[in-house]
Amino acid sequence: MTDQDHGSAGIPRSGRVLGLDWGTSRIGVAITDATQLIATPLTTLRRRAGKRLPLRAFLEIVEKEEPVGLVVGLPFDELGIEGASADAARTMGDHFADRSGLPIEWIDESFSTVDAQHALRDAGRTRAERAADIDAASAAVTLTRWIEMRRAESHQ
Repeated sequence: MTDQDHGSAGIPRSGRVLGLDWGTSRIGVAITDATQLIATPLTTLRRRAGKRLPLRAFLEIVEKEEPVGLVVGLPFDELGIEGASADAARTMGDHFADRSGLPIEWIDESFSTVDAQHALRDAGRTRAERAADIDAASAAVTLTRWIEMRRAESHQ
């Protein structure tokens, strides 16, 4: 289930949506197409642990891609409980949404990295290529789950 913030209207049903996969040193970024049917890895934002979030780089992506919303994956533990990493992801998401003015939704990102690793391996990527692409690929996996959940909710 998704959790919405930043505006009662939520994310519009058409237009590109950015997806973020939080990490302490890397933030994976993915984007949907305008019809919100396909999620594609876009890039990885880097930062040194303990340093500021890469807000400028994020806002440059927003300016270039013109998304209508933001989906942030929340890492849950094995029991489905939000821990420190989920708190950090929420802080990042809130900050990025506030600065960009985008509506935000949250989604469970459990096992997105594992699924992304399998997809990259199945695509024949080398170990070095997988390491370079994993964060953006994980964001695309999470964003794909959001697309599927949203589609299922609209058919109920």
